[in-house]
Amino acid sequence: MTDFHRIKRLPPYVFEQVNRIKAAARANGADIIDLGMGNPDLDAPRHVIEKLVETAGKPRTDRYSASKGIAGLRRAQAHYYQRRFGVSLNPDTQVVATLGSKEGFANMAQAITAPGDVVLVPNPSYPIHAFGFLMAGGVVRSVPAEPTPAFFPAAERAMQHSIPKPVAMVVCYPSNPTAYVASLDFYRDLVAFAKKHELILLSDLAYAEVYFDDHNPPPSVLQVPGAIDVAVEFTSLSKTFSMAGWRMGFAVGNERLLAALTRVKSYLDYGAFTPIQVAATAALNGPEDCIHEMRATYRRRRDAMVDAFQKTGWDIPVPSASMFAWVPIPERFRGLGSLEFSKLLVEKADVAVAPGIGFGEHGDDYVRIALVENEQRIRQAARNIRRFFDNADRTLHNIVPMQKVG
Repeated sequence: MTDFHRIKRLPPYVFEQVNRIKAAARANGADIIDLGMGNPDLDAPRHVIEKLVETAGKPRTDRYSASKGIAGLRRAQAHYYQRRFGVSLNPDTQVVATLGSKEGFANMAQAITAPGDVVLVPNPSYPIHAFGFLMAGGVVRSVPAEPTPAFFPAAERAMQHSIPKPVAMVVCYPSNPTAYVASLDFYRDLVAFAKKHELILLSDLAYAEVYFDDHNPPPSVLQVPGAIDVAVEFTSLSKTFSMAGWRMGFAVGNERLLAALTRVKSYLDYGAFTPIQVAATAALNGPEDCIHEMRATYRRRRDAMVDAFQKTGWDIPVPSASMFAWVPIPERFRGLGSLEFSKLLVEKADVAVAPGIGFGEHGDDYVRIALVENEQRIRQAARNIRRFFDNADRTLHNIVPMQKVG
């Protein structure tokens, strides 16, 4: 019963191994500080919840909704793009509401992928970027995740050495898991590269509003003139408005690609519950003080984490965006690999992080730490880890050869 074709194409879900250890530790009474999953702990904005309550139970709202999103919601997303990026979109043909950006991404993969099609995907990257295409019958070829000039020679080599020629490229900035941020200049070069090679460009912009440099907000690839000829961009309300469980996202951009996505979705879903779509419209059209508060909260947590972890001797690269830090495993533990190191942190420090190997083999020297606990808990996590580090030479001598820190 396990020999299903699509299931066999999926690698083991490595996060599940950490989740099992975490659940076992909690069952034994441990207080696990969970910095693993990027699951926002902040409340959704009050005015959005009030709109949901106001709409639920009204006549006709319990019926099937519109698969591509109600018109008012698509207009609100188009207005957001105009306001935030200066990008004009036709809400009828260039905006589709999705059940979160993850679902939108997976269904776009179903819409555009033929068996054996090659897709260029960053490594490391958020799992659905690769798995969506694997489930659709595609083949994934890795390209670098970091948006530097070195990206393009590597992508050029990937194009030359792939048979058949790749049909699409995925990018994600601000990046999950690495927190890299792309510049508009990088996007200009990216669009030129995609046009040169006749590639579809799929951009994941789920962390558009989670940034800490107020003078330099992350751009959209659609700000590049002509990008809409080749690109679709995915956004989400999950992080911007702390509405992860509401499952509301968007795909915007190229009309032909969005028509294909709409067609696939029409067979698979009837859209989100109408009151959720009405409340999401209120989020996009409403006051932005909740977004500023979200940003300030994550900034305080980031600063607390960098400060507290530094005192343990574990230096955290300071992320300029996203709700994550992408952190090299301390040298003396690196030989363990990210999965075993993550298990050790749960068992010995009562702290859960995401092993980098879960985002691709090029992530195995790292762990991803999410800013999803308050500052007090983050500082407690650092104290726990420091205790573990201080005792590691004594307690782990038969697990991994420890290097003396001179």
